[in-house]
Amino acid sequence: MTDAHVPDENRFEFVVTPEQAGQRLDRFLADSIGTLSRSRVKSLIEAGQVFCDGAIIREPSETTRAARRLVLVVPPATPARPQAEDHALPILFEDRDLIVLDKPAGLVVHPAPGNETGTLVNALLGHCGEDLEGIGGEKRPGIVHRLDKDTSGLMVVAKTPLAHNALSDAFAARDIDRAYKALAWGLLPATISYDGAIGRDKRDRKRMTVVTQGGKHALTHVRCLEAFDASVSLIECKLATGRTHQIRVHLSQAGHPLLGDPVYLRRIPAAARGLPEAARRTALDFPRQALHAARLGFTHPRTGESLLFTSEPPEDFQSLLRALRGR
Repeated sequence: MTDAHVPDENRFEFVVTPEQAGQRLDRFLADSIGTLSRSRVKSLIEAGQVFCDGAIIREPSETTRAARRLVLVVPPATPARPQAEDHALPILFEDRDLIVLDKPAGLVVHPAPGNETGTLVNALLGHCGEDLEGIGGEKRPGIVHRLDKDTSGLMVVAKTPLAHNALSDAFAARDIDRAYKALAWGLLPATISYDGAIGRDKRDRKRMTVVTQGGKHALTHVRCLEAFDASVSLIECKLATGRTHQIRVHLSQAGHPLLGDPVYLRRIPAAARGLPEAARRTALDFPRQALHAARLGFTHPRTGESLLFTSEPPEDFQSLLRALRGR
């Protein structure tokens, strides 16, 4: 389909003026339309829904040029009901009320533009089937907390309204035992706490940042478990609050970004120079944030039993540790 066949109500058309030239395509379209987020525009570009002088363009970072005619096509909305899919899940515990699983890195938790299928929710719908009692009037799993796509580790998911309400309240009250293992650049003290409100970075919507005004209170307790040539620290992080990207933001703000973090690690850290060459190369090439949800404890919402689960980091994390240890 060319842009000429798109109904008017589903298309936005612009001719780039000389003053508007030189901008990123996704930013230009998002600013010009005003009702679509930049991330939504980016996903539409990558899906082939943007035309430049009649030809499909798929690169969100392409630079706008004067006099070019740009058309963005918004497909008709589809029902917001994820489809059940058959995917194996690393389940550690399951009963009528809840599931505890060890999420692999790379798995998106909830369907969103650009990730409508292949998510944890799709897999849970396929796994649970009619066992789901229904939450909010829909037969769906209750996601009471999330892990970033490339963060691995323990999650609990509700299957019943009783579990969903009780677990949501427990997370809101910080009545959950959670600890993460991470690898951070630099040498951290034996123990330290980071206390700083977190809000959206005004210069980059993908990033969160520590803010002095607004934002939400965030407190992270950190313990150093092992150090490697004063260049990298294996740490345990315990959350007193649960904010978006909390560990990643607090550590990067303190000058100790996580190894491999694609959002908060913007340049090669000076601490990398202290590592042996092989270890340095492995550390700098790690393809995701080195963060793993290693401990999860809570009270069962129906039985009142105290449940505690632990998980060792996955093989890619372990391989990185071996390289840092020179093994």
